[in-house]
Amino acid sequence: NLQYVCFYKSSLGFANTSDEGWLRSMFAHKVDARKDAHSNLLSKKETSNLYKIQFHNVKPECMEAYNKMSDEVQRELHRDADYPCEVIGSWNTWYGEQDQAVHLWRYSGGYPALTECLRKLNSNMAYLAFRKERSKMLISRHNQLLLEFSFWNEPVPRSGPNIYELRTYQLVPGTMIEWGNNWARAIKYRQENNEAVGGFFTQIGELYVVHHLWAYKDLQSRQETRNTAWLKEGWDVNVHYTMPLIQKMESRIMIPMEHSPLQ
Repeated sequence: NLQYVCFYKSSLGFANTSDEGWLRSMFAHKVDARKDAHSNLLSKKETSNLYKIQFHNVKPECMEAYNKMSDEVQRELHRDADYPCEVIGSWNTWYGEQDQAVHLWRYSGGYPALTECLRKLNSNMAYLAFRKERSKMLISRHNQLLLEFSFWNEPVPRSGPNIYELRTYQLVPGTMIEWGNNWARAIKYRQENNEAVGGFFTQIGELYVVHHLWAYKDLQSRQETRNTAWLKEGWDVNVHYTMPLIQKMESRIMIPMEHSPLQ
């Protein structure tokens, strides 16, 4: 009956704007949480990429030396084809946690590539010397292993100047599939200005964490782009249904380091 249909539509998270809109959303990218682990359901099948994000809290007086040394080491690693890894982007936090460096790495080949890279680095004397020197500059550090959402853009180098926003969401455990189903529809509203860089979720480290990476020309462009999204029919509905899934959220505005492929 009509009452059941209305309840069914509401429980699936669809807007009650029109029957046509509701029927279209029935055929949007959706996954079933009961069939497989969410890492298999939500990640890209055509690639076997694994990502690592690093957060380094640097002593303020060491930031310049840290950036210079990171630049030299990353350039050296990129020259060596034997390492199945690459830096996607490196940044210093501008607004958010201060005196922080953020690095995003991609391992082409998944966990075997990560293991092979670590094995080679542990026998690389120059890299071991770099780590020892770097440890003197850091207050703390942590990292996470990530997979990329299947419906998000693939991170590719871009020219600048840009600022980057890393929006981090700590989700309620058990809600990753629902988050993915909503954002599979929502991402189309955020492509107009080429602002979408990449979307990831954690596999190791803090779990049920999502990272969305955006690029803007400046803070004013960020504000205008985000305001424009609210004028598009459907964006507000996706925000409405994802907000209850969030336990905690954080925004970092970041400036690319000189050697970062994402400028």
